[in-house]
Amino acid sequence: MPKDIKHDRPVFQQGYLDGVSQIIASRWKIGAAIALAVLLFFAFLILLPLADGIVLGLVFAYIARPIQVKFGKYKKIGALIASLCIFVPIVFIIGAGIVEILNQISWFIEHQATFMSEILEFIHSMEIPGIYVERINNAIWNLFTSLLPAVGSIGLISYARSIGLFVINFIISILFCYFLLADGDRLYCAFLGVIPGDYQAIVNRYAAHLDLILKGVFIGNAYSALIVSVTSVFVFYAFGFTHVLALATLIFIASVIPLFAGYMVLVPLAIVRYFDQGFESASLFFIVSSLVIYGPPELILRPYLTSLKSKIHPMLLMLAFLGGAFVGGVAGFFAAPILLGALVAAYRVYQEQIHPEMAARADPDLRNPAESCRID
Repeated sequence: MPKDIKHDRPVFQQGYLDGVSQIIASRWKIGAAIALAVLLFFAFLILLPLADGIVLGLVFAYIARPIQVKFGKYKKIGALIASLCIFVPIVFIIGAGIVEILNQISWFIEHQATFMSEILEFIHSMEIPGIYVERINNAIWNLFTSLLPAVGSIGLISYARSIGLFVINFIISILFCYFLLADGDRLYCAFLGVIPGDYQAIVNRYAAHLDLILKGVFIGNAYSALIVSVTSVFVFYAFGFTHVLALATLIFIASVIPLFAGYMVLVPLAIVRYFDQGFESASLFFIVSSLVIYGPPELILRPYLTSLKSKIHPMLLMLAFLGGAFVGGVAGFFAAPILLGALVAAYRVYQEQIHPEMAARADPDLRNPAESCRID
């Protein structure tokens, strides 16, 4: 605002609006923005119970997209076949394994007295000094008389509601995955069209970095984990293990998280087999399972997917996976790595803005998400 130099005071010109006047003049825009924010807030509250299905659908879409791309312009058919290629093994192995694990937990809660007596008999047979035996007995007694009854007292209605919500979220993840594969490009083009023209290039660059990071996080680990879990079914069945699907599910979960591995399942199984059938049987199981289960994924699949690496330190990914699971359950387990990837992508775009030469040295696998918009 110009000033009167003689009297050192502002000179009000015709057509000039101060801050309050500008707010009053823009009252309809402000009201529309507040109304939109309120609608988005309520939409978030409505979709929050379905967050597991939405996040899982996004993850499954990333895993299935390499299959869908093979079909070229036949996006609908490719999306359907790619979705089936992902969900069929998940339903028949992972889903059945989770059900089996829940059944074993229910059996354990119902027969906890028998299980406790067997543990106490095993402790007494080890000839441990009496003072330690008494402490161990007290700890086991407190565990079975306080914690486990509290777990077993969960209401049937609450249990049924959780199972029903899980089924609904899984169905939503299937539908969301299919529609993201079939119409994801059009959805992104519509989103990019809302962005002001001056910022479209940087937003598109950010989307390219985020896309490459999420591919590295989910595709390599997921395909390796699926192959490992499917192969483990045959290995466990050949060695006569019970609850094969439950063990395969544990192998899958351990293989998904960076820095974890299925050896966290194989080593305890080998130790149990050592006590049951001796050293030779345990060694044979561990060697065969290591070669058959982990040979193809580690020596063939992961090198093939090296171009999809996220280039994020595995420790950060592990903390994101585990921290997200503690905070948000299934949705948080996958949403936290997505959030980490979003932050890393923003940092990389920022570095390219202040150091333009870095854009020329960017990963050659960076694709331009806006290509489909120009084609359409």
